[in-house]
Amino acid sequence: MKSFGDIEVGDRREFGAYEITKSEIVEFAEKYDPQPFHLDEEAATESMFGGLVASGWQTAAICMRLSVEHITDVATLGGLGVDSLRWHTPLRPGDTLHVETEVVDKRASERRDDRGYVTRHVEGLTEDGTRIISYDGIEIVARETDD
Repeated sequence: MKSFGDIEVGDRREFGAYEITKSEIVEFAEKYDPQPFHLDEEAATESMFGGLVASGWQTAAICMRLSVEHITDVATLGGLGVDSLRWHTPLRPGDTLHVETEVVDKRASERRDDRGYVTRHVEGLTEDGTRIISYDGIEIVARETDD
């Protein structure tokens, strides 16, 4: 398991593949983001998107799921927050999303010697490389006594 001291600024990872379906988009929207362009194909066609699109929050949730499934070798204690969240292009039915991350910052906790904070720049991209979402996720990572 990688602790805080094992992680370096510049570390990169690419992982995951999740294909979004129309029914998933509608189901999520019905529960959490009931806007017409997420719920109704006809209304979505008349919107600025020109068709049905996933909620940005659903896109972020998919990226989180992929991260949890694929970054299993880090002693993550939890999350501290997310900065600079941007939705660049809508995720559409049939798109396959994958994730690329880069460690852009790390700092030891000033108050607790058992942890540090690692900031990963995260991008969710489609199979053709279209950037859908980006954000900086700050994770709390366990420190060894010699980190």
